[in-house]
Amino acid sequence: MERESFEDQEVADLLNRHFISIKVDREERPDVDHIYMSFCQALTGSGGWPLTILMTPEKKPFFAGTYFPKNQRYGHQGLMELLEQVAFLWQDNEAKVREASEKIVSAVQTQRTVPAKAAPLSSLTSGPRVWGKQVIEEAYKNLARSFDARYGGFGHAPKFPTPHTLTFLLRYAQDHPQDDKALTMVRKTLDGMALGGIYDHIGYGFARYSTDEKWLVPHFEKMLYDNALLAIAYLENYQVGHQARDARMAQNIFSYVLRDMISPEGGFYSAEDADAEGEEGKFHVWTPAEIEIALGKEAAAEYCAVYDITTGGNFEGKNIPNLLQGTLGKSLPDNAQTIQSALESLERARATLFAIREQRVHPHKDDKLLTAWNGLMIMALAKGAQILNTPAYLEAAEKAAHFLLTNLRRSDGRLLARYRQGDSAFLGYLDDYAFLIGGLLELYSACGKPQYLQTALELQEQQEQLFYDQEEGGYFLTGADAEELLVRPKESYDGALPSGNSITALNLLRLGRLTGEERWEKRAEELLESFRPVLEEQPSGYTAFLQALQFALHSSQELILAGPLNSAQLSEMRQVFFSDFRPYASILCHEGTLETIVPWLRDYPREATQPAAFLCENFTCQRPVHTIEEFKNLLQKSKA
Repeated sequence: MERESFEDQEVADLLNRHFISIKVDREERPDVDHIYMSFCQALTGSGGWPLTILMTPEKKPFFAGTYFPKNQRYGHQGLMELLEQVAFLWQDNEAKVREASEKIVSAVQTQRTVPAKAAPLSSLTSGPRVWGKQVIEEAYKNLARSFDARYGGFGHAPKFPTPHTLTFLLRYAQDHPQDDKALTMVRKTLDGMALGGIYDHIGYGFARYSTDEKWLVPHFEKMLYDNALLAIAYLENYQVGHQARDARMAQNIFSYVLRDMISPEGGFYSAEDADAEGEEGKFHVWTPAEIEIALGKEAAAEYCAVYDITTGGNFEGKNIPNLLQGTLGKSLPDNAQTIQSALESLERARATLFAIREQRVHPHKDDKLLTAWNGLMIMALAKGAQILNTPAYLEAAEKAAHFLLTNLRRSDGRLLARYRQGDSAFLGYLDDYAFLIGGLLELYSACGKPQYLQTALELQEQQEQLFYDQEEGGYFLTGADAEELLVRPKESYDGALPSGNSITALNLLRLGRLTGEERWEKRAEELLESFRPVLEEQPSGYTAFLQALQFALHSSQELILAGPLNSAQLSEMRQVFFSDFRPYASILCHEGTLETIVPWLRDYPREATQPAAFLCENFTCQRPVHTIEEFKNLLQKSKA
C-alpha cells in the first residue's frame, strides 16, 4: 500500500486536497496503534495491517479498514473512490459523520481493557495455588490439541514462532516429569524451524513467520524480538537436553545479530525488510546455476542435493535453502571422520555463498533502536553468556545496557522508547520498562554486578508510579505523563511478543525473591488476580503470563555466591549452576556491597580468603560449601 498509494502523486493530491495525512510507525507509537486497531475491530469485526483510519479533527474515528488498493479491483474498494466519497459526505453532512464518530468512541471507551477482579485478593499460597494449576493444565491441553505433530508448531499456516509458548512447555515438562509430550512438542517445533526456510541457512537468523505449515516459505522480514526470544528458547532447551544443535542455533542467532543488527553505539536495530529491489525474498533465494558459478560443479552438486536446490525451485521458480527433506542425513557418510569432513565442506560452501550474497542489494534495514526490543536482546545475550559461558555475549549485553541507560533515559530517570541517528524520542511505554527490567535482571544473574539489580529496582519503582492501574489492577501501556488519547490502553495477550504485563509479573516475582521485599510478590499476586478472568478464559493465549504463574507456584530456590566477582572458583560454580535448567532459581552474588540493596544478606558470612556457596530452598539454607565437588554434590542432593 505504501508503494501503491502513499507514494503516488494522484493519491497525494487527493489526500492533500481534503485531509491531513498522518502516517504512524506502530513500533514507535504502539499506544496509537493499539487504540485505533481496537476501533477497527469494533467497526469491522477484524483487524490487521496496514491499518487505515479516517477521523475527525478531534481524532475520533468514523471509518476504519485495512488494505485498500489505489483503485477498485477484485471486490476491494479503491482508496481513491473511498477518499472522494468521504470528502463529499463530510462537506454535505458533517454533523452526521460527527454523530457516528461519537457513538463509536463511546462504545469502545466503555469496553473494559481487563475484566474487573473476579475475587478478593488472596495469598499466593492459597488462591493461585487452586486456580493457577487448573489454568496451566488447561493451557497445556489446548496446546497439545493444536500441536502439529508432523511439522511442529501450533495450528495451521501461517505459523509464527511464539517462543514463549515453547518456554512455557519447558517449564511444564520440568513440573510434570512423568509426561514427555511437552518436551516432544518443543523438540519437534525447534527442529522444524531450524530445518525450514524460516531459518536463514546462509546468513543465520530467523524470519518473522512461515507462510506454510512446513516452515519452508517465510515472510522474509527479520525482527530483532523474534531472534531474541528464539535464542532464549534454544538456550533453555539446551539446558534441558544438552543437545549440541540447540547451542549451535543460539550461537548462530547471536552471530547474525552481532554482525548485522548492532549499531556502532552498541544498541540493536529493529528489523530487516522482506523485499530487496522491490521483490520479496530476492536477496535470499538461489538457482542451481548461481550455486554452480559460486562453488564449482562438484561442490555445487553436493550443496544443492543437501539444501533442496532444484531446477524447478521451491519458491517462485527459485530456491530457499532448507533441510526439510532429510537430505543432510542421507548425504552424510557412515564413518565419523568422513562425516566431519563432509560437514566442513558444507560449511565452506555456506561461507562462500554468504560472501557472494553480501554483494547483492540488501533489504532495507530499519535502523531505529527500540528500548523494549533491546531489552529482550540483552536478556537473550545474558542468558547466552550464562549458559554457553561466552564472555563476548556478556560484553555485548553490557554494552547495549550502557547504551540504553545513557541515551534512552532522561536525567530524571524516565525511559524513552526510540533512538535513531542521535535522536531519542517518545516517552517509554510499559513494554520498554518491563523488557529492560527483565534484561537487567538476567544481566545481573550473568555477571553479579549490583548496579544492574539496583537499576532494575529503580525502574520498577518508576513503573509503579507511572503505569499501575489503582482501580482494576494491572499496568497501562502508557504512562500517567503521556499524551492523553481517547482510551488508555492495557494489554495482556501474548502474541508474537509477550505483553508488558506478562513480563512484569515475572519481574516482580524475581525482584521479590532476590530482595526479600514482600511488596514485590504482593504486587505480583495482585497482577495475577487481576488477569485471572482472561487467563481462565483463553489460557493458551497467555503463555508468557503463565510462566510467571508457574514461578509463583513453585518453591523458591536461591543460590548465594559469597566472595569477589572475579573469583575463578565462584565463576566455575556459576557455570555449573547454569548448565542445567533451573527456571525457578535466583542467584545472588554477595561481593561486599550488595547488602545495601539486599539487607538480609548480612546474615550470610563473607570471607575474602574462602569463597562460599549457600543453597537455600523454601527459606531454608544448607551449610556453605567451598569446593566445586562439594557444590556439585549439593546440587545433586537438591534434585532428589
